[in-house]
Amino acid sequence: MSTLAVIGAFTDYLTNERHFSHYTARCYSADLRQYVEFLSSESNIEIIDANENVAFERTASGGSDSVAATIVPNTVTKLICQATPDTIREFLSELATKDYSAATMARKIATLRSFYKWLQRRGLSKTNPMTAIRTPRQAKRLPKAISVEQIEKLLATPNDRDVLGVRDRAMLETLYSTGIRVSELVGLNIEDLDEPGEALRVRGKGKKERLVPLGMHALAAVRRYVAMVQGDPRYAHWWRNDGRDRPLFVNKHGKRLSSRSVRRKLDKYLVQAGLDPDISPHTLRHSFATHLLDNGADLRSVQELLGHQSLSTTQIYTQLTTGRLQDAYNKSHPRAESA
Repeated sequence: MSTLAVIGAFTDYLTNERHFSHYTARCYSADLRQYVEFLSSESNIEIIDANENVAFERTASGGSDSVAATIVPNTVTKLICQATPDTIREFLSELATKDYSAATMARKIATLRSFYKWLQRRGLSKTNPMTAIRTPRQAKRLPKAISVEQIEKLLATPNDRDVLGVRDRAMLETLYSTGIRVSELVGLNIEDLDEPGEALRVRGKGKKERLVPLGMHALAAVRRYVAMVQGDPRYAHWWRNDGRDRPLFVNKHGKRLSSRSVRRKLDKYLVQAGLDPDISPHTLRHSFATHLLDNGADLRSVQELLGHQSLSTTQIYTQLTTGRLQDAYNKSHPRAESA
């Protein structure tokens, strides 16, 4: 399906002004395409009318309060801009027949909420139909963390006698040592490694930068990986400083690794180590936070290290540590439980 200009403009806004990742912007765009298909089907209007995008771009570029009135009638764009709460409810009812999870439904509602706020600010929609729509409550899921012993077993698995094995060990050590997201890991450049300061400069959500400490074991693993790559002629071009970004973690062709590649590597080592195959790179992030709190780190510090905007996002980890304290209390205190 061709993309409506209004959706393209919104996606550009997400990436260029809100600094959303390309992956997140694509998810929003996919949700909106599903909404457009619903409107088209319900109203029997074809996507796209030949003049629809041209007309939208011409009228929207003026920034006038009367833009909504000048969008071509009998088009999907017009339907979008004139949607009512009942329109949204009908769409959500349609989604409910598809057995989406509560989290997926919540994301689709959040997409529409952001979209209609943007439309109203741009003068493309006179009202915001999402103000009458409530997001259903979701059951809070505790983040999954694994034990220190399981972490040690995983980190010891990669073959440390070849470049790729040493790279994988360095990646896993870095993920656990810093708690960074896998998207942040693959986005690291050589220049982001601060060896004297034993830290990494990380670009997080919204392109916000933060400095995170790199533990002794992780720093040693990264240094070993970098030294091996520097001595390998296959990667000579990687170190050529010609003004371009030089990725820290690369594949066998010297290109930046993708998040999917990191996940595949982790899956391989989980099998080799005999660990739960459902463990993900994000599990290492959860384990990082949980182990810090278990050992007395304060919540504000963990929030900064994780790059969370809100403390409430970090507080969910305290439920894990509180549960462990309760178990320890029940096992250790002579009058904690009835005989």
